[in-house]
Amino acid sequence: MKTSQNHPYFIGLSALALLVGCATASQPAASEAKSSAGLNDAQIAAIVTTANQIDVDNGTLAMERSGNDQVKQFAKRMMEDHTAVNQAAVDLVTRLGVKPQHTDTSRGLAANADKTRTSMRSLSGSAFDKAYVDNEVAYHAAVIEVLDSTLIPSAQNAELKSMLVNVRPAFIAHLEHARSIQASLESGQPSGHEH
Repeated sequence: MKTSQNHPYFIGLSALALLVGCATASQPAASEAKSSAGLNDAQIAAIVTTANQIDVDNGTLAMERSGNDQVKQFAKRMMEDHTAVNQAAVDLVTRLGVKPQHTDTSRGLAANADKTRTSMRSLSGSAFDKAYVDNEVAYHAAVIEVLDSTLIPSAQNAELKSMLVNVRPAFIAHLEHARSIQASLESGQPSGHEH
């Protein structure tokens, strides 16, 4: 991945990993409401819905600001796919009677995403496209890591765990697509990625 570690969103995603780690380490291990990793299903639901909404909002911004067809097509896909995942998550937690519980992790995700979008709003043309796509690469890579290391292992409800496992391939596909666009923006050639 060629994303700069000084990029605002990379910093925000590093904060995601730290926040999840801190939330995990600071929770009482004996609590029945908590999983062994320290996050309960309500907290996982809040993180999942927040993470998906961030990508919907980022896609909306890209649709407004980008003039690049492949970037706009990708942004549209992110909006559609992440809206669908959010709806599935909301439907599941509603059916299970779980109310998403926001934590420092979910609030930190939202705050960092707001800062990143503010920064991206000051960009235009190819600079915006590069910043958006770099964000998408870093974001999806970090979400996959957190899914694998924390969210999936922490989920207690079998249906929630299954939903997380089942959406993972879509995140991988999004990451691969974003990397393809990233490479094409760097080379000046169309990505050739199939939709």
